[in-house]
Amino acid sequence: MKLFHSPGACSLGIRVLMEEIGAPFETVNVDLKSGEHRQPAYMKLNPKAKVPALLRPDGRLLTEFPVIALWLARQFPEKNLLPDGPEGDIDALELLDYVVSTLHMRGATLAMRPDRFCQDPKGQEEVRKSGREVLTVGFERLEEQLGEKEWFFGHMTIVDMAVFYLVHWQPRYDLPLTPRLKAFHERMMERPAVKRALA
Repeated sequence: MKLFHSPGACSLGIRVLMEEIGAPFETVNVDLKSGEHRQPAYMKLNPKAKVPALLRPDGRLLTEFPVIALWLARQFPEKNLLPDGPEGDIDALELLDYVVSTLHMRGATLAMRPDRFCQDPKGQEEVRKSGREVLTVGFERLEEQLGEKEWFFGHMTIVDMAVFYLVHWQPRYDLPLTPRLKAFHERMMERPAVKRALA
């Protein structure tokens, strides 16, 4: 397997997931800041021009965080990376999609990069405010769902990897984490897989 990853991007969650799984893989760093993801070589491989992307052993390229995470969880069922029960996949995807599609795309992206949506400084503040409001509501929901558990579904799943990258971005959008999310982030930071991914 080959993971196309950019340090600091949401692909960190997939990088951590792959470290947790422990199967051999190669990491290819894609420099988003320099625009490497929009260069012909990468666009030929991945026309979406984004990370993460995972090249499977059979040659198929997977894109989109939830798809890659679900595929990895199903490829390595012994790692128990989905919630228990007959609807574990559905439960995981429901929360995973909320984290990625709402809290990341409508929250963190607006809060961290308002210049992508507005050139006027006053307008950028409105965009940033909107993103922070989405995150504030989302963090309250995640705080409630986590409850007194260490992990969102009682044991570590693909959802925890997505929440990790989101809360790891906290210094970039400068919004306080709720107490349980702060403790969750601290637990994740102690995991060997996370330390390897960040190294």
